[in-house]
Amino acid sequence: MRRPAAAALCAGLLLLAGCMGPAGQQRPEPADGRAQDPAHPAGRPRPPVVDHVPTRDPVVFLTYDDGAERAPRFVRLVRDRRLPVSMFLTDNVVGPGYGHFARLRAVGASLQNHTLDHPVLRGLPYAGQRAEICGQQHKLRSRFGVRPTLLRPPHGAYDAVTLRAAADCGISAVVLWRASLGPDGVLTYTRGGPGLRRGDIVSVPSGGTASPTLTDRTLRLLGEIEEQGLRVGRLEDYL
Repeated sequence: MRRPAAAALCAGLLLLAGCMGPAGQQRPEPADGRAQDPAHPAGRPRPPVVDHVPTRDPVVFLTYDDGAERAPRFVRLVRDRRLPVSMFLTDNVVGPGYGHFARLRAVGASLQNHTLDHPVLRGLPYAGQRAEICGQQHKLRSRFGVRPTLLRPPHGAYDAVTLRAAADCGISAVVLWRASLGPDGVLTYTRGGPGLRRGDIVSVPSGGTASPTLTDRTLRLLGEIEEQGLRVGRLEDYL
């Protein structure tokens, strides 16, 4: 009787063929949408979550959220100071203002992912988180021809599902912050003692039409950075 051996051989061939089903048809893809972005398949390593970059270089990193404030004066500041800032953009906040960020990108800013609609990702199902993250990846790629590698989850809230969805969307790091610049231009810290340290990631939320303006707050922050013997580094070069 050779029937058991033949069955084992057939099973092995099916396994080598990628689990093909009846009549040579491939097994259906998962229903959670992971197959919608073949350039970034599921199962990639989870991205690290960072609020500080270990480095001996005397640098800190300036990151800007949302995209609500769009002043030409800020573009001139980035250009004149050659500031390698990272802009984490939310599609429904930026609205028709993508032209402003094209100008910022032209003078050296990088454009990164802050989701489509700015929801609290933590607790959402995989499909919802993936739609928010991958959706903004596609939006920025279609408008600027770039695919972001960094994600800032809205409000800094994330969970294990966020990391899985981010990995499947091609994100290489989830970026939080150790220091945050308030509307009054004063820095607060999420952990550790006060004072900027080399490698710190600084979050600068959009200020809308508040006074001082985003440009004024950034100028004040640059003065504080320089007083401490630091300079602004390009975050993407360190992650």
